[in-house]
Amino acid sequence: MDLRRNAFKAALQRGERQIGLWCSMADTNVAEMLAGCGYDWLLFDAEHAPLDPLSVMPLLQAVAPYPVSPIVRPSSLNPAEIKKLLDCGAQSLLIPYVRDAEEAKLAAAAVAYPPHGFRGVAGITRATGYGAVKGYAAAAREDICLLVQIETKSALDDLEAICAVDGVDGVFIGPADLAASLGYAHDPSHPDVKAAVADAIKRIVACGKPAGFLSLNDEWNREVDALGSLFTAVDVDMAILRNGAAARAAAWKK
Repeated sequence: MDLRRNAFKAALQRGERQIGLWCSMADTNVAEMLAGCGYDWLLFDAEHAPLDPLSVMPLLQAVAPYPVSPIVRPSSLNPAEIKKLLDCGAQSLLIPYVRDAEEAKLAAAAVAYPPHGFRGVAGITRATGYGAVKGYAAAAREDICLLVQIETKSALDDLEAICAVDGVDGVFIGPADLAASLGYAHDPSHPDVKAAVADAIKRIVACGKPAGFLSLNDEWNREVDALGSLFTAVDVDMAILRNGAAARAAAWKK
């Protein structure tokens, strides 16, 4: 059995724009339905949604037959959790709240086997095809995509060093926490925040790294896309459901 290739990572390496959707529902039916909607990637959020490795693995299984790439955001820069998610078959991870190059180095070490990192070795996992993928440990890192999330002023200050960390495959800007770090928790679309995001995207691109972004503001998404964001999340599953449901109720109560 061959190692599954990471289409998302390969697309980023080719410089191909990838459009994604943020997912917070722990429901395999929803995940399977969304997998056929035409997005290039779906992110399963274990940081702010009630997800963990046990609930993420069925979501990965649900979308596996579809031409969409799953990404998982762990709850934190937690090597033990990262190890479990990798063993569950996640190949692309978005590590939240990476504040400087040293934390980026820790993330890179967590997804690599020794001597390049400290990921623990387990033979009978979903990632290894339950033991059927020969030479998994030697080849796995090539198809693991490590994305780090920048959402603090300290990370902005250290951005070029973060981009230079060996093993970081992409850098994502999280505008909500970044706004809070800059003193605008009440106004994540403040002009100062938008200016900081635009500057960060340009700097990431200048470093030769793929840049990513998420906003529920479609105009802002398009602005950041035009600046060079290569992997942009354009909506959130719960927002789509709520907005659609609220609109239907409002239409019938007129």
